[in-house]
Amino acid sequence: MFSVEECKIIELPKIHNEAGNITVVENKETIPFDVKRVYYLYDVPMGSERGGHGHYILQQYIVALSGSFTFVLDDGVNTKEVFLNDPSKALYIKPGIWREIKDFSSGSICLVLGSDVYSEEDYVRDYDEFLKYRKG
Repeated sequence: MFSVEECKIIELPKIHNEAGNITVVENKETIPFDVKRVYYLYDVPMGSERGGHGHYILQQYIVALSGSFTFVLDDGVNTKEVFLNDPSKALYIKPGIWREIKDFSSGSICLVLGSDVYSEEDYVRDYDEFLKYRKG
């Protein structure tokens, strides 16, 4: 089982010139898994929260493409808040971590790169069930 301390901000490569910046994410190069699913959250109303679940095996890289938001990570013992507002940085969320997303700024876009395709069986959506899972 992973802890929230193992979920870290990863500096993505940023290539800068006078025409602007580019950041590239490549499977097993800049990201430690093959990306099998990509989605993004946008037009999230101010004051809304997202997430409220964990995954048994899914790994994710989260990037704030625009604006900002805060992830609240929970491993059943410890919690950690991570503020994202820089598209050259990704939050690496390991399996077995509960996550909630809050404090979306106006115009924010949250990009999610996942290690597997969608599978409802991989979700734990009840916090009490999550705690039972974490305790083994």
